[in-house]
Amino acid sequence: MGKGSDPKIEYLFKPRSIAVIGASHDENKIGYQILRNIRAGGYSGKVYPINPRGGEILGLPVYSSLAELDEEIDVACIVIPAKLVFDAVKDCAQHGVKFILIITSGFSEVGNIEDEKKIASYAREHGMRVLGPNIFGIYSAATSLDATFGSGKIMPGSVAIITQSGALGAAMIGKTAVENIGLSTMVSVGNKSDIDESDLLEYLMDDQGTKIILLYIEGVKKGERLVKTLKEATKRKPIIMIKAGRSKRGAMAAASHTGSLAGADEIFDDIMRQCGVLRAESLQEAFDWCKFLANTPPPSGENTVIITNGGGIGVMATDACEKYGVKLYDDIHTLREIFSWVTPGFGSTKNPIDLTGQATSGDYDSALDEALKSDGIKAVIALYCETALFDAENLPTMIERNYLKYKSEGKPLVFSVFGGDATENCITSLRKHNVPIFADIYAAVSCFGAMYSYYRNSGARPERIRDVDVDIDIDAIDHIVSQAIAEGRYFLLAPEAQNVMRAAGIAIPESYLARNLDEALRRAVEIGYPVVMKIVSRDILHKSDVGGVALDLENREEVIDAYQAIIRNSKARQPDAHIEGVEVSKMVESGMETIIGARRDRAFGPIVMFGLGGIYVEVMKDVSFRAFPLTRVEAMRMLKETRSYPLLLGTRGEERKDIDSVVKTIIKLGAVIQRCKDISDIEINPLVVYDHGKGVEAVDVRILISESKRGKTDE
Repeated sequence: MGKGSDPKIEYLFKPRSIAVIGASHDENKIGYQILRNIRAGGYSGKVYPINPRGGEILGLPVYSSLAELDEEIDVACIVIPAKLVFDAVKDCAQHGVKFILIITSGFSEVGNIEDEKKIASYAREHGMRVLGPNIFGIYSAATSLDATFGSGKIMPGSVAIITQSGALGAAMIGKTAVENIGLSTMVSVGNKSDIDESDLLEYLMDDQGTKIILLYIEGVKKGERLVKTLKEATKRKPIIMIKAGRSKRGAMAAASHTGSLAGADEIFDDIMRQCGVLRAESLQEAFDWCKFLANTPPPSGENTVIITNGGGIGVMATDACEKYGVKLYDDIHTLREIFSWVTPGFGSTKNPIDLTGQATSGDYDSALDEALKSDGIKAVIALYCETALFDAENLPTMIERNYLKYKSEGKPLVFSVFGGDATENCITSLRKHNVPIFADIYAAVSCFGAMYSYYRNSGARPERIRDVDVDIDIDAIDHIVSQAIAEGRYFLLAPEAQNVMRAAGIAIPESYLARNLDEALRRAVEIGYPVVMKIVSRDILHKSDVGGVALDLENREEVIDAYQAIIRNSKARQPDAHIEGVEVSKMVESGMETIIGARRDRAFGPIVMFGLGGIYVEVMKDVSFRAFPLTRVEAMRMLKETRSYPLLLGTRGEERKDIDSVVKTIIKLGAVIQRCKDISDIEINPLVVYDHGKGVEAVDVRILISESKRGKTDE
């Protein structure tokens, strides 16, 4: 391994040797606990405790430094005070260590960013990779390695957990044991000074021992790479995500609707959906999904049947199916043929299949057998309410027998049972055997929802991102922006923004800048009435706030009055404003008002937004976000996610709108923000959408310049 080259990440999960720098003789210290877990976990590689005191710990000879070792070290685990870590990292470099796990805290999480960067840079320069700092360690079933300071009770299995929180990660070890979830690996990433989720996903997506990946993250770094990696990984195995921090952040809220609407969680949620990630609402839901997906065969289709002995819980399950996107089998004739002989006359063979309160374990066996034999039924939700007529002593046996039968035949089955002590005991005992059984109907159905979300994502035909609709004149755009930067402005004037739209091939209304009243009158005649007039000033971004907008001007007299009022209002509200003139534009025809935005997000890089536009956009907040680049298919999904999408399809006798032109505009705007690094935000509000085939028009365009460029000149 040469200086500056990266070691194979396989050595992180399958190390042949590990050194614990800071191994402690004190049983209450983390340096002792990690060494104890490595020994107790059955790791078969070589283990080297490092402590200047020497001696012996847990039967292992202790070395005073790495320099005493003749062996090559794949992983070094550092558990010493923060002020000593950099020297330890230099020792690791001299000894050719491949991966460093820095358990130690006291770095960027407490503001000590400089030392953390110094350590990560030095390690990379010397061909080492760093996990951490501020982590609880790593577990890898492949080598029975438990280099964590957790409880030490990790059961090997097929679920991989990547967690940013060390304390929560350590607690997850105990939780997985309670839930009987076996792990292929658990990795704490901590401050992510070097190795992050993307690095780990690139390995785990191809790891044969991992079937499910659970991610707990608190913040995103290098979001563009994460999006690309997640899109690839979710095509190979389910990825479940828990994200802490759902609060909104208002970046540049005063200057951009897109910024104010782009709350951190809204962007994160939409982009994770774009990537095919299954985002859980809680840790319990995440663990439920992990356990269910790890032990349930994938479905072969989407026709689900509910079998119940109570009408009420059947209705609740139906509601849950609608909430979680589980499609119910609705062929009434076929269902009657399948279930009529096992259903009483006062029951129901419609979906849900109601066996009624007199059903016995034998009736459930019969109904479940019929559903299993039917090729048209692809999955089953079985519900049970405790009744006096049911042979309760046979409930656990009936449930486990049918689960194993369904599993062997490759058909998904989930149970939800509700009742007293006997029923609760049944749930507890069967969950220990990995039977998917829940007390709560919604918890049961949410597992099916996760299963079908992954089924649809993995079965979707991949679409290649092409440049068909992004033939833009980036040189012209860069020239316009550079002129604004030279003048120290943080946004483009209306004529400049319109020229950017022209360079991007986005239609705008005919428009001119009038520097005096005579020119305004002449331009109004050239354009043709009615016209719109707006103030143009480098000092006024929100034109309507200063009375700088006049609409639907029908004749010469109205243009004169409007021009004078706009100039008067603007000077009164903002006396120091430098006024370039008044923009005179054609009054656009009526159509559906939408909003399209693009911005350079701090976490995810270029993102795009679509939603219902107009003056109430921040009240309605009917918007959808995506990371860019994106395909036409993904852009269509953006539109369909909004509540206003039916308006684009045409309602109450109106014609279908030009949806294709909307999609093209989204992609073009994204291309501008991606290719022109000096633009931070673009917003078209409204983008007026006309009937199918008649296109769109960008009526009002707002373009902001990146903060790093504001006030700079072309020196």
